[in-house]
Amino acid sequence: MSEDLLGELSLEQKVRLLTGEDFWSLYPEPRIGLRKILVSDGPAGVRGTNWDERDRSANIPSPTALAASWDVSLVERLGRLLAAEARRKNVDVLLAPTVNLHRSPLGGRHFEAYSEDPLLSAEIGAAYVRGVQSGGVAATVKHFVANDSETERMTYDVTVDDRALREVYLAPFERIVAEGVWAVMAAYNAVAGATMTESPLLREILQEEWGFDGVVMSDWFATRSTVAAGNAGLDLAMPGPIGPWGDALVAAVRSGEVDEARIDDKVRRLLRLAARVGALEGVEPVVPLVAPAPAAEIAALGREAAACGMVLVKNSGVLPLSAGALRKVAVLGPNALHARTMGGGSASVSPTYTVTPLAGLTAALGEGVEVVAAEGCFPTTSLAPVPLEQVTDPADGTPGLRVRFVDETGATLAEEHRESAQLTYLGSFAGADPAKVRAVEIATRYTASADGEHLLGAAGVGQFRLTVDGHDVIDQVIDPPGGDLVEAMMKPDQAYAPVRLAAGGSVDVVLRHDLPAGNTFAAAMLRLVAQPPRRAEDDELAHAVALAAEADAVVLAVGTNEEVESEGYDRAGLALPGRQDELVRRVLAANPNTVVVVNSGAPVVLPWLAEAPAVLLSWFAGMETGNALADVLLGVAEPGGRLPTTWPASESDVPVYSTQPVEGGLTYAESIHVGHRGWLRSGAEPAFWFGHGLGYTTWSYDSAAVEGDAVEVTVANTGSREGREVVQVYASRPESAVDRPARWLVGFAVVSAAAGAAATVRIPLPARAFEHWSGDGWEREPGPFTLHVGRSVADTPLTLEV
Repeated sequence: MSEDLLGELSLEQKVRLLTGEDFWSLYPEPRIGLRKILVSDGPAGVRGTNWDERDRSANIPSPTALAASWDVSLVERLGRLLAAEARRKNVDVLLAPTVNLHRSPLGGRHFEAYSEDPLLSAEIGAAYVRGVQSGGVAATVKHFVANDSETERMTYDVTVDDRALREVYLAPFERIVAEGVWAVMAAYNAVAGATMTESPLLREILQEEWGFDGVVMSDWFATRSTVAAGNAGLDLAMPGPIGPWGDALVAAVRSGEVDEARIDDKVRRLLRLAARVGALEGVEPVVPLVAPAPAAEIAALGREAAACGMVLVKNSGVLPLSAGALRKVAVLGPNALHARTMGGGSASVSPTYTVTPLAGLTAALGEGVEVVAAEGCFPTTSLAPVPLEQVTDPADGTPGLRVRFVDETGATLAEEHRESAQLTYLGSFAGADPAKVRAVEIATRYTASADGEHLLGAAGVGQFRLTVDGHDVIDQVIDPPGGDLVEAMMKPDQAYAPVRLAAGGSVDVVLRHDLPAGNTFAAAMLRLVAQPPRRAEDDELAHAVALAAEADAVVLAVGTNEEVESEGYDRAGLALPGRQDELVRRVLAANPNTVVVVNSGAPVVLPWLAEAPAVLLSWFAGMETGNALADVLLGVAEPGGRLPTTWPASESDVPVYSTQPVEGGLTYAESIHVGHRGWLRSGAEPAFWFGHGLGYTTWSYDSAAVEGDAVEVTVANTGSREGREVVQVYASRPESAVDRPARWLVGFAVVSAAAGAAATVRIPLPARAFEHWSGDGWEREPGPFTLHVGRSVADTPLTLEV
């Protein structure tokens, strides 16, 4: 089929297919019945072509939360749900999963990847791919390879030994290619001096050795050359329509610098992808396309998944809370009143809705329990986008804003109604010609929610002017916060001015953003931001402590947000931002019946851990966060998660800490000793080991035996209620002639059992788990290996040999 279609295309037509038509789509080719193919981020929801409220998305838990479930069947179900979401938005290719590793806890994109462990990352990623592709939507495993830091991410060069590359960093990709993934994304960084879009690893390992028959696409703007990338295993340069291929690649083929056979191979792969997703006329997709999912189904699965990923790391008898014994509950903390459901960057979506911890607990506790709430502190200095309920579109009087795209004379080229004050345009200005647009203007009527001094302002990069009731209050250039485009999108600098208003009073507000001279691409990012009057932070802390002291129980939610954890930049440290640690200590002193909920996508240090009777890690748990949290806190659901990454007690103990390139390079000096392997080697004691997590019952590990190529483990629920356990199997070889980790994960399984019941689970032992890369291939060292079976890498009551 593909040969016949290839024969109908000229060289120019073939090369045209190898660069995107725009930011999110591939060129159609009517001559051969090829329609446009649409791609979309991301791992925690299908965004579509709009980065905002114009096309809202189901927001599932972020990847660290999914990996914390250790539940491949659950992740596969979520993958199929995302396929249904993709088809609802006419998306053919989902740009996920991310299987780069948690090499350092400072990695800004930590929340978007699964684990520090290659096996757990591989199996969760493979389940995600199975689910997505079962709905007829292509998954894209990324970012190939060793793309584990965000600092200087476009250019750094990784030095990593062949054994670590094979056993650790390539391992998840190899497993997912074996699963049959339809697309792979090449990363920005270089390995061994070759930028990934030109790397020999694409052709020699990915395509030839592993037999990958799908499309290799670039990360956005990662294609740097015509000839080198054209001769490499890269098939698709994104985005388009401009790029280093096009006419230049045609000329390179004509001159003999690139063999036309290379072009044909790339086009074959694109046509194979098109056939798989149903984009070729007369060719049925390889599986039936899944129908959009009902809202109730999306909510139920999101709620279940969020609870399954929550990790109870400490519990001195406080949890589960007994709703019948409560009369007054204080729900405190900056992450209690605001739902922090995802990290920043390309993984972000505009959720259909979000349930905050406060809302979820209030609904679950019912009218018989008084719920009081306070933020307690203000960990971010950034003003939030103006809430919809406080703005009115002056053109039609409905809640929202009026956005105009104007030319150099001030004439309106296009306009639209918007229901969000956080605007991102990539590829379209509501149909206006980007070359003619000179400014974007937001107009709205702002209504004060309280008496006092309100702050009104702008966030973005470039020239901004803000007028209030016709008077200029801001007229300045806002500089970018760093060198990365996504950093400018996720945590732009702000300019704001005070405006004194009475509650219910309104003012007309216009924010104008001038575009750079010579702009020809529809791209703009701007926010109209505001902050109502509020207490001084000292007073807010005191208020929260007073509420805690009067309550029967306290739920204190602290954590990070999408500004702290994001694509485009790494974290500066592992401490909770702002005065959150102080808040925790003061609340714990006021009321010892306090549950601390840590709402982050990655580890933070917990200096008050010894003082806290119960600590629950909720991750970025998606739009059902508040409902799932209430289920877990009240014992309706088990806190099902186990740690997919080691949590440090101190930053100084972390074996691999820095993400900063040195003279443009990152050296993976630790080799294969990443994550818990590095911790075991260093002898340092973390706060919580990889695999750790508590439930609401207890378990005994009764027996384990090797049966063929698997180990059978029998566990018993020795508690008083049904529970869920994650049985983990590690291997060791203390007397090995080969440098090995002290222990490494070789298998795992989830098991459930009623109170007093036993269950036996069979865990496959893949041959690769006992092999090492010798330089010439995979080898198994002769002699026995020891298996350690238990609840975490540091809690393994059963041992046996294999």
